[in-house]
Amino acid sequence: MSHPSTTARNRSGHTVGAAPTAMRRHEITLRTAAPEHPFTVALHAEVTGPDRTIRIPGFYDGDGMFRLRHLPLTPGTYSFRTVSDLADLHGQEGTFDVGPARPNDHGPVRVAGFHLAHADGAAHLPIGTTAYAWTHQPEHLQESTLASLRAAPFTKLRMCVFPKWYQFNHDEPERFPFEGDGDGGFAFDRFDVTFWQHLEARIDDLADIGVQADLILFHPYDRWGFATMTSDQDDAYLRYAVARLAAFPNVWWSLANEYDLLKSKTPEDWERFAAIIGEEDSVGHLLSVHNCWEVYDHSRPWVSHASMQRVDLYKTAEMVTDWRERWGKPVIVDECGYEGDIDQGWGNLTAEEMLRRTWEGAVRGGYVGHGETYLADDEVLWWSKGGTLKGQSPERIGFLRKLLEEAPGPVEPLPGDWDAPRAGVPDQHVLVYLGFNRPRFRTFRTDPGTSWHVDIIDTWGMTVQTLPTPQEGTFRVDLPARPYMAIRLRAA
Repeated sequence: MSHPSTTARNRSGHTVGAAPTAMRRHEITLRTAAPEHPFTVALHAEVTGPDRTIRIPGFYDGDGMFRLRHLPLTPGTYSFRTVSDLADLHGQEGTFDVGPARPNDHGPVRVAGFHLAHADGAAHLPIGTTAYAWTHQPEHLQESTLASLRAAPFTKLRMCVFPKWYQFNHDEPERFPFEGDGDGGFAFDRFDVTFWQHLEARIDDLADIGVQADLILFHPYDRWGFATMTSDQDDAYLRYAVARLAAFPNVWWSLANEYDLLKSKTPEDWERFAAIIGEEDSVGHLLSVHNCWEVYDHSRPWVSHASMQRVDLYKTAEMVTDWRERWGKPVIVDECGYEGDIDQGWGNLTAEEMLRRTWEGAVRGGYVGHGETYLADDEVLWWSKGGTLKGQSPERIGFLRKLLEEAPGPVEPLPGDWDAPRAGVPDQHVLVYLGFNRPRFRTFRTDPGTSWHVDIIDTWGMTVQTLPTPQEGTFRVDLPARPYMAIRLRAA
């Protein structure tokens, strides 16, 4: 994915470079003699466009190069002026024209009620999966991950900025976010720009295949000291990460994976982190925080959506109803368990149960993410290292995605029977999910005056059988007495 840049040189204010387009990252580049402490240089730009003025932070990218990244959302003429405590970078000025967005550029994802949509209004279905440390693996494995994602239905990938040290994850990465190494320690005040450039390239790779990068900023599975940095080091890391990555349209922020296991952080730390992101991210990307045992207060105004791990041995997707009512925000169950066969209880769901939880969450008005943990001799498990998907649920989750995309709008929970949740668009579209129940028939009582096309859906077999004639009023639908069936009514 190409991204045009504007270059300002030697305080002249001169700008060159191809004109950017809306919804696509644009860079302002300034060059100077490399200062002794480049990562402590204060730099930002005031950017004025057709409808607003924003502040964008700058960052050092090596070789005497400072960058300021901007994500213009509307076409028009823009101007900028830099502010810095380094004389060579201060007072740079320029203008650039932004053209209309390209057909496949829809901009960052926003909250739309209990659902999500891009900045231009295009709907977004967060059909997620997790590969925590995929960008920290050898290059061939990263390419395998991207190839798997191209063929999979997923539109969102949870991934860590920091590497991970945990069961089945005992490899040293090639690159680290800071200068230094895992044995000699790190200079937390000096960032390794090659690490960040590599991460950015992978985020662009995800954008090219239509996948959002749900970036996990902190996590507890660490042996290098990243989980126990000082407050000042945490804050500097966050500001640098946001300055580099906020202009990427396909980025989400997750403050942490299992925040409550990071014992070095306090409630005040998490609130401060959120405030830093709110201050530095002019785009306003989605922002949440993920739990292990103790659920974060998702009513906090900075939390855009609830990012949930299961909180009960069995109930997971069933909790979506309560969580929607409690917080009034989109609910994404990012970790409901994993299809696989490892020894951990969270990592040996059957494919059928993974699919059931995904469907159950969907008809309750939420979104349940996928994960996979099949044991392998080389310890390449999708849940952390990526690679090749082995399970049976992704294809069937893709079938659900297709059905949701066929609906005339986002499906909302509808009044239903006590034993089968319903969702849809009132008077137009109804989905009834029967889960692990297996009735021989189902009786519907609908208001007179509306005829319905009736579809019998085998969610595991991925088939849709439409009854030959529309139905009206009270009618019976015969079923094959198999679990994982659904019924769809479409207004005729």
